[in-house]
Amino acid sequence: MNKRTGWNNVLRFGAVVLGSIVSLISIYISFLLKFGGSIPSRNFYAFEESFIWITLGYIVIHMLFGTYIFYNKNLTDILYNTVLGQIVLSAYMMALTYAGSWLSFPRSVILINFFVGLIILFVFNILVFWVYQTTRGSKRVMVVGQDEAALEAVRNFTSMKNRRHEVTHVVLSNYYYNIKTHSDEVDIVYLTGRIEEPERLRIYEYLMSHNKKLFLSTNFENLMMVNPNIMNFEDESIIELSSFGIPDEQAFVKRLIDVIVSLFLVILTAPIMLVTVIAIRLDSPGPALYKQERVTYGNKPFNILKFRSMSQTAEAESGPVLAASNDSRVTRVGKFIRSTRIDELPQLLNVLMGDMSLVGPRPERPFFVEQFQAENPYYRLRHHVRAGITGYAQVYGKYTTNFNNKLNFDLLYIKQYSLAFDFKLLFQTVKILFDKVSARGLDEEVERGDDWSNYEEDLQIYH
Repeated sequence: MNKRTGWNNVLRFGAVVLGSIVSLISIYISFLLKFGGSIPSRNFYAFEESFIWITLGYIVIHMLFGTYIFYNKNLTDILYNTVLGQIVLSAYMMALTYAGSWLSFPRSVILINFFVGLIILFVFNILVFWVYQTTRGSKRVMVVGQDEAALEAVRNFTSMKNRRHEVTHVVLSNYYYNIKTHSDEVDIVYLTGRIEEPERLRIYEYLMSHNKKLFLSTNFENLMMVNPNIMNFEDESIIELSSFGIPDEQAFVKRLIDVIVSLFLVILTAPIMLVTVIAIRLDSPGPALYKQERVTYGNKPFNILKFRSMSQTAEAESGPVLAASNDSRVTRVGKFIRSTRIDELPQLLNVLMGDMSLVGPRPERPFFVEQFQAENPYYRLRHHVRAGITGYAQVYGKYTTNFNNKLNFDLLYIKQYSLAFDFKLLFQTVKILFDKVSARGLDEEVERGDDWSNYEEDLQIYH
């Protein structure tokens, strides 16, 4: 762990601990509001007995939600996380006080605290965000790489929600010379695309010797180096590259949790699924469930289950096509269940049957798998794990992200897999349900420049 990462983690943990104290204060205020300023001892005793567990619950919930990770967030994201955190914390407190037999902890206090805590914590989170922005400041970035890869990097930095990382310099050729000449003018050097190994090693050596922060793109040669195992044979140290797969013992635990959680969610969402079935049948002719062949672990085909959101003959003439926004094939009910992700609920049955996992790469149709594998031979590596209902690409990417970038997310997920990472992605999936950007169709791409002419006035470009 480098010093900067460690310091960031200390600050983040400090912020979430302070947030838990602020949350306890808001609960205390809610007690005062409930009882008019004089809290009966039996009711306050329940609070005293449970506050440690409430504190731990707050810390875990907001660590999983990533509430205090600010590098690509705006005020709307902070509001989302605060609201969702209060919803989950309120449910947790109800379950906690019931399990602990602290029945003198009034449910009305939990309800009052939802609104009181929402206001107080939102103000607190904005304050922490302001401190973060003020102390960290913006970072000047030099993008280095071939024309197309560099342009795509500039587009991505420009479309970020905040401008903490701002591209000021672009190097399109003579990489080592231009980096050596201009690296003192920036805070970060970002290498993207493919640079010949001899020049790339010279760049590494120069930047490391001058203690300059270096970003690398997630091309395959960089992905291979993620999560290595360091071994010692006598006086020789060896780096063992981890494979693109999940160890058997972790895969067993992952499968066990998939079965337990999906069974619970099927029972919990059964009323929603029943209403959806009725609405679909009333809205348009045809079955409520839609089956479509997809590919999962081991390149195995399976029938994914979804609630039908299109007309029954949607692809009869067009053949397989990727979904687009404002798709004329989508029914009225289909628009709603897509926007709320209700159409994905039947995939819980796929998880129970073993075709899918709760978290993993999203499954594609064989038609597109063949196309993608022809374009990128590493695409097959994503099938070393079960396909998922949600995944790294769905949480951190956009619907419009191209398949190569989504593949990088999927391969990173496999490389750094852990049970904690799965839970974090599940929690953060809740957030993207409210994020319209993640639900855009392919033709609703954020408007951005097609060539360098759109950026020439703002960037220093070197050849």
